[in-house]
Amino acid sequence: MSSTPPTPKTDPVRARRAQVAKYTLLANRIGYLFFALAIATFVIGFAVSFNGLVSTIVIGSVIVGSILLAPAIVLGYAVKAAEREDRERGL
Repeated sequence: MSSTPPTPKTDPVRARRAQVAKYTLLANRIGYLFFALAIATFVIGFAVSFNGLVSTIVIGSVIVGSILLAPAIVLGYAVKAAEREDRERGL
């Protein structure tokens, strides 16, 4: 006889949901970081010298930030809604 308590089975859907939540949080942080880079580069370029390199960095940062943030925000809301629905149903 074993005296160790049985390990509870983890729900694969909740495990996957937690994994998606972790990656959406990371994508949100990196996406907003790219937007901050775009704003800082724009302000510095406006104050010093707005040239082709500055505009390339600003445009590139906005594009990369948008690519990261758009799905991350949608998936983040989906995960939160699914968790809320599970709580309401008592799961």
